[in-house]
Amino acid sequence: MMFREMRRKRQQLGEEETLGILERGSHGVLALAGDGGYPYALPISYVYDRGKLYFHGAKKGHKLDAIARCSKASFCVVERDEVVPEEYTTYFRSVIAFGTITLLEKAIAADWVPLEMFALSIEYATGKEAIELVKRREP
Repeated sequence: MMFREMRRKRQQLGEEETLGILERGSHGVLALAGDGGYPYALPISYVYDRGKLYFHGAKKGHKLDAIARCSKASFCVVERDEVVPEEYTTYFRSVIAFGTITLLEKAIAADWVPLEMFALSIEYATGKEAIELVKRREP
């Protein structure tokens, strides 16, 4: 699949900055194909390591049903979100990653038996920041 290019390229972060946001982050919003054709987006904690986002959750429920139906997903992390009312804008830095989710066959301590581990293998990720932040860095 061909992913869309960012429309406002001037605001696009480089690969190093994009991956840095994923490395520093601890939570985001996972978007899946939910029941009845409705998108299902849920806040979730994660760990990033070498091109993959790792999550855990219950062994049953909407999330796992959605993954079983369609393993494609997107994940959004917001690193900065500063509302600036006097400028009618928000100073933001964020990343959206697209990829495929797989369930992991991973041993979990006995106390955590009801948990499932899964990973999103990133196929494409873009980072973006507010134009005001871009302008601050420009000469």
